[in-house]
Amino acid sequence: MIYAVWLPLLVPLIAVPAARHTAARLAPRAAARLLVFCAVLLACSSTAALGALAVLGLLRLDLVASAADFSPGTLAGYASVALWTAPVAMVLLLAGFAQVIRVLGRHHKELRSEQRATDPAAGELTVRPDEYPYAYALPGRRGKPGNIVISAAMLRTLHPGEREALFAHERAHLAGHHHRFLAAAQLAAMLHPALRGLREPLAYALERWADEAAARAVGDRKLAAKAIGRAALAARESKSPAARRGAILATAGGAVPRRVMALLQADDTAQPAWRRCWACAVAVALLCCLALSAVTGVDAVEDLHLNVHIAQTQTESR
Repeated sequence: MIYAVWLPLLVPLIAVPAARHTAARLAPRAAARLLVFCAVLLACSSTAALGALAVLGLLRLDLVASAADFSPGTLAGYASVALWTAPVAMVLLLAGFAQVIRVLGRHHKELRSEQRATDPAAGELTVRPDEYPYAYALPGRRGKPGNIVISAAMLRTLHPGEREALFAHERAHLAGHHHRFLAAAQLAAMLHPALRGLREPLAYALERWADEAAARAVGDRKLAAKAIGRAALAARESKSPAARRGAILATAGGAVPRRVMALLQADDTAQPAWRRCWACAVAVALLCCLALSAVTGVDAVEDLHLNVHIAQTQTESR
């Protein structure tokens, strides 16, 4: 445990760039799922490692050790780890959990505020008589479908065909539960700072996922690109407050010029051999990082449990 416990804390420094590189070469749906999986796994592994360090430090206190029926002296081999790392680990854990609770509370408040302002009888589409353009997907409450919220100004900005593309884009956000992807990545970043690097590529992948769904729905990639570009430009110029809410997927999210170019350009998978080899090598490195983080995180917890059991046995034999 002395050495393995550090790996889940360090692996994200390598895994995050590898995940970004790999996701950039995948289809949007696969990229989003990969990024969320990496964020959650790395966050859980690093939290388990910090928890093992914090518990190890607590177990060296006479009061805690006596409650666990063993002598602190039997864990003397871990003194070099526990004495100075345990307080730091506990502070980091408490700070991370406090951030998670704060973000969850803020997102819950945002969603409930928007849901209360939406008429349940309005159906899928809610049009608000606001004079600044915006459109976003509002997740529904438990057991209820979500809504597409759009302003009257946005409807006037778009032509009929572009409106259908925009509606299809927002439907894809709701059907794919994309707000959960964003929430998972944001909470993971609260537990390990290096994971913040996955939020921007995830937001882009989710928008591209919805863009592709919109293009398939209207059967015209150019029309979808035009609708998304026009809607995003109008929403950004109006500085709509809806676009700044972290719990809501707004139309202007992601790198809009890249999204429009991705819709307009033809699919061309032909790449030089060295690029394909490099992409495969990065993907293999990412897989190794994820496996190493998961295995060492579990090993740290199991090793702590085993050593506590040994310490209890030695204490009873005296």
